Amino acid sequence: MSEKAASSITLRELNDGPPSQAQVSTYAPAQASRPSSPAHAPYRDVYPVSRAAARPPDLPGMRDIPRSRGSEDAGSESGRVAPTSSTSFLALRESVQDLRAFVFPGQGAQVVGMGKDLYDEFPAARELFDRADEILGVPLSRICFQGPEDELQETQNTQPAIAVTSLALLRVASDLNPDLLERPAFVAGHSLGEYPALVAAGALSFDDAILLLRMRGELMAAAGKARPGTMAAVIGLDVSECEDVCRESGAEICTINAPGQIVIGGSRESVVRALDYAQARGAKKVIPLNVSGAFHSSLMSSAAEGMVNPVATTTFNELSVPVVGNCTATAINDITDVRNELVDQVHRPVQWARTVEFLGEQGVGTFIEFGPGRVLSGIIKRMLRGSTCITVNSAESVRVEL
Repeated sequence: MSEKAASSITLRELNDGPPSQAQVSTYAPAQASRPSSPAHAPYRDVYPVSRAAARPPDLPGMRDIPRSRGSEDAGSESGRVAPTSSTSFLALRESVQDLRAFVFPGQGAQVVGMGKDLYDEFPAARELFDRADEILGVPLSRICFQGPEDELQETQNTQPAIAVTSLALLRVASDLNPDLLERPAFVAGHSLGEYPALVAAGALSFDDAILLLRMRGELMAAAGKARPGTMAAVIGLDVSECEDVCRESGAEICTINAPGQIVIGGSRESVVRALDYAQARGAKKVIPLNVSGAFHSSLMSSAAEGMVNPVATTTFNELSVPVVGNCTATAINDITDVRNELVDQVHRPVQWARTVEFLGEQGVGTFIEFGPGRVLSGIIKRMLRGSTCITVNSAESVRVEL
């Protein structure tokens, strides 16, 4: 099974359950003493979440990757095809809506049938799904519309499928309501959602985003087989408490979706220990996840390494809108920083709670989520009580009123 459950179970728990009282605003690394635990439970130095933006020592920075002659052009050596157009995906206006952000979901949002209503009704959406089938050489639209579910859940299919659906929704909605072409203050995406966010910001072509996500999914699936691991949701503990749990057990924090909603991962043995320790510390609930690997952890280092060269040799344009990075939870405007972010986020924690906090601190009050489901809107509403969230997830909802 894919990365799906790492987001879906935890985030649905957030949307369905009562607000958590756990606080995660400080993100200070815990100062725990060595616990008295069984001898077989390794006490490890946890990579602190507050330092998640640091460059991993085993991967080169993007400024260190040589650009081969012609690497900015289409070519089979880089595994890319030519962009469909030299223009941006959206023709954004110069005026900026300071209080508005576009957000894009990650895995866990997928469902068989997503995008089918768009494909049937809107030629612009049909063009994007057909283009994805063409450049990938797989029937991605059929997998989206008909499944079977097991095939959609394979991460190499899920990742481009969600991105195509999200971008088709964005394209159709902006065609129907030109007010959406007023430049948002920020864009952000959860994990794979960072790729459609970069397309919306004009930094990445549709073709390259879909190709990179297919490659990302294949590399993550391979890493999960090479270094088996699993993940679990911990409900009701804050970040420092989860860092303590991970130090004691050998697990790692993988995603921080919302206050009190944290996903940990690692070897199966370390996660089993971590769940015992989390319950002992008062976690409201612990949920083992049926996933094929410990995504956004050090067990994905080989996948991150595999992304270095494709990301380094893919054409990026200057961003017309800042993207809030998964690893840094701050605005990124520099293309080299974007490249580093896309590599780091494969094996570093996803800082979604901090991303929402950052956007709130910048004064953003209107969030438009483009993609299947409504998971991110649910988180934002609970974290930023006065915010307005608009969910664009179907042909029925693309006629956005602002």
